[in-house]
Order: sequence, then C-alpha cells, then structure tokens
Amino acid sequence: MPISAAQRAALLTATTVLLAAGCSDGGDGAANAARPSAAASGPSALTAQKLSWAPCPPPSAAEGGGTSPSPLPGGTAWECSFLQAPLDWSAPDGDRIELALIRARARDASRRIGSLVFNFGGPGGSGIKGLPGFANDYEALRGRYDLVSFDPRGVGRSDPVECASDKELDAYYALDFTPDDTAEERTLSDAQKRYAKGCERDAGAALPHVGTENAARDLDLMRQVLGDEKLHYFGISYGTELGGVYAHMFPENVGRAVFDAVVDPEAGVEDGALGQAKGFQLALDNFAQDCVDRGDECALPGDSVAEIEKGITDLLAALDKKPIPGIGDRKLTQTQATNGIAQALYSKEFWPYLEQGLDAADGGDGGLLLSLSDSMNGRGENGSYSNIQAANAAINCVDFKERYTLGQAKERLGQFREASPVFGDFMGWALASCSNWPVPGGWEHPDVSAPGSAPILVVGNTGDPATPYEGARAMVKALGKGVGVELTYEGEGHGAYNGGSTCVKKAVDDYLLAGKVPASGTVCKK
Repeated sequence: MPISAAQRAALLTATTVLLAAGCSDGGDGAANAARPSAAASGPSALTAQKLSWAPCPPPSAAEGGGTSPSPLPGGTAWECSFLQAPLDWSAPDGDRIELALIRARARDASRRIGSLVFNFGGPGGSGIKGLPGFANDYEALRGRYDLVSFDPRGVGRSDPVECASDKELDAYYALDFTPDDTAEERTLSDAQKRYAKGCERDAGAALPHVGTENAARDLDLMRQVLGDEKLHYFGISYGTELGGVYAHMFPENVGRAVFDAVVDPEAGVEDGALGQAKGFQLALDNFAQDCVDRGDECALPGDSVAEIEKGITDLLAALDKKPIPGIGDRKLTQTQATNGIAQALYSKEFWPYLEQGLDAADGGDGGLLLSLSDSMNGRGENGSYSNIQAANAAINCVDFKERYTLGQAKERLGQFREASPVFGDFMGWALASCSNWPVPGGWEHPDVSAPGSAPILVVGNTGDPATPYEGARAMVKALGKGVGVELTYEGEGHGAYNGGSTCVKKAVDDYLLAGKVPASGTVCKK
C-alpha cells in the first residue's frame, strides 16, 4: 500500500505537540500602559527593552521550515520579534542570547486581559511554528488575549542546539536502539557519544544554560517586556513542567494558568520513562480494542487485543532482523517502526494511519510507518531536520542529574518489558540517552511547589500515552493546597483542550476569559 502524497503531507506537519515592552509601537491599549507592579527579575537594561514587531518570516530549518503563517480570521497578521535575555542568568549582565517571539493581537482591544503565553512542549518544540498551526483552536481566547509563543533557548530560532548533519541524522535514527548483543551495544554507545560531542561542538558555552530554570526566568522577563503584571500561561506537555517551575520561582507573578497533558513533577528519569511505557501501552491497548470492536472493518489480523498486539510484536521482531523498503532508498527499521507507532498514538485521529501503516508494513511496505517516525523526529520531506530532538536531549540532560550507563539500563529491562511488551525495550534502553552528555544535570525532579500562587487549572486525560493521567494528580498535589485545580478528561490522545471535548474547552475558556475556577475534581466525559 504505497503512501499517498496527502498522507505524507499530513504526517510531516504533525510534529509532537507534545510536539510555539509595552510594545514598541505603543498600541497595546490601556491594560499595558503602566509598568508591571509584580516582582521584577533581571537587570533594568533587559526589563525595559522595547520589542520591534515585524511580519513573520518563514520558519527556519531548525523550526521545521515551511511558509510564513497565514493571517487569522478577520485578517489579523502574525508578528514576530526577538527578546534579549542573559545567556547565563547567574551572570545577568554578561553575554546575551536572542529568543524568538510570535504574537497575534487580541480581537477586542478594549476588553484585552493581556498576553497569553503558550509553550507546546517537547522539550524542543518551536512555539513560532506551533502557535499558528493550532491557532484556530484558540480563536475564542484571542477575543481577550494577545496570543504569544516563543522558541525557548536552544530551540528553533533561539540559538538552536544542533548535533549532526541531516545525512548523519538519517543514519542515527535508523540505528538499533534496542541492542541484542555486545556488538550492537557498542555500536549504539559509540553513536550516542558522537551525537553528544556534536551537540557540544555546536552549542559550546550555551549548552549548560538551556535548562528549564533558565527558561522560567526567560518567561518572567518576557512577562515584563510584554507589559503584563501577571503571566497568563497555557502550558502543554513539557510546557506544564516549565509552568510548574515558573510558579515555584515566581508564585506572586502567576496570573491565569492552564496545564494540559501534565508531566509528573515527582518522577525522575526512570519513573518517568516507566510511566511513559505504561502510558503508550495503554494507548496501544485502546487502539487494538477499537480494532477488535470494528471486526472485519479493521485491516489487522486478530480477534482480540492480545492477538493484534502479537502481530505488532512479531512485525517488530522481523524488522529487527531485516528492515523493509520505506521511502526512496530509506528502509524501515525496528527502531523507526516503534517510533512511528508511538507517534500515531498521540492522537486518536492518527489511529487510521497506524492501522494502514501496520497493514502495509506487514505486506512489505514501510513508507507510512517511516513517515510517522519522521514526524516524531522532525524530518521534513526534503530530508532536512528541525532541531526538536537535539533540543529535547539538551534540555532534558541539563535538567536531570541521573546518568545511566547502557549496562544499568539493561539491568532494568525486565520491569520495562513487564510494563509494555511493545515499548518496554525501547523506553528501557533510552534511560542511557544522557550517559555521555558533556554537561551535568541539575535535579532529580523539578520543584513545583508554589505557595501564594493564583489557582492553576491542571487538566489530565485518562488515555494520554505520553503524559499519563497520574501526572496531573501529582502536579495538583505538588503545587500545593489552594493552587492546583484538577480537571479530568476521560478521553484518548495527548492532551485534552484540543481533543474535541466541549466540556474541557468550556471549563478552560471560562477560567482564562472570565476567571471562573471550576471545582477541583470536575470530570469531563466528552
């Protein structure tokens, strides 16, 4: 079953959401006329800077490429600018970096609340590329907010970390990341060392400073330069971790904030990876059950979840021995197939692609699963890569202090295989991803306790594969009494606000637009 041009176009734009001054022109309205009264951070030369907004250029290669964002309904154009920030916040008067920003102005300037800043996750996702891509979902919020996003430090247009050439990345992502013997372990270890050295060579002195705490300080600088007394914030996936760290560091500056697809702040590297293995397995179980329920309409063989998933594990085992044709001269390997399956589980809308891709691969055509894997890795149709995975590695490895060797990862494979027959090996071996990183990590897990913060609406999806539902409850508890407000969505996919639930969307919009905090423990079923 050859992959169609339409399918490929859809998949290549589906990066994980996983995967974006009072203003210099003085036109932001009365709400921003006064300087903020909340606690300020950063040298006055930075907090007083004026942003020069201009029409947005096309996304850079590191952001994923493409064309300049189209105007919004009513003709509102996207504007882009750069924010000057310290390279090292412990030496705020030292070297500077530029952080890329994007915004769309509020429709009703007379009722404007302020800026609503988005982080779409990763870490490593470009807000410059992401916000226009999802903007239609936030059009109601644009009624009273300027929609704003950014490329965090190390990401996209903000001094991006890049670790290898496109050709080298093609070879790297085709490697066997679940080695079966010492020779394959050595091959993987050598490749990871080369990758880490490439990141160090490219980023140099910036590499130690791309972590989440510095990004949180950037957010507070952004708040001040945008002219907002409080930071109104919408964090998705890793964006919830960034938001939690911000709330811990600047609780008095938190405005109306929403965390969707919530990272467990109490989980370290191992617990987090194990939770993801369970989460993706749950999502795969749900996908397989849907296939069973549709009977003969489903293209996959098997009359039960167990039979369908055995077909998947058999396929992966066969690919481990012999890759199959994929796209052009690129073959589908076991690693890329596993990656592609995981990518399709981020959204129920992708389940048909997963079904088609598995069926095609069983017949010897790996094109669709390889396109899904390309989407996860940020590979464009022209063969160029965004820096989403390089930034992901750089931020995670400077954040978390645990350093697992391949041997230590191997010792833990049993519990990962028990958690997921399909993803367990993949997630278990991934524990060693930072083993050769040239920069030490900072924490075992982030501190997000935020006494004194305004309420933060924490939205958990019971079927979320990448940020399992338990993370939302852990975040509510860690934020502290009176801060975290739990909202549950009984659904599928990564995140809830854009998942089609009118109940979730109404609760979030009512909070952000009118300040109405729902009762903690509210459950949305559709």
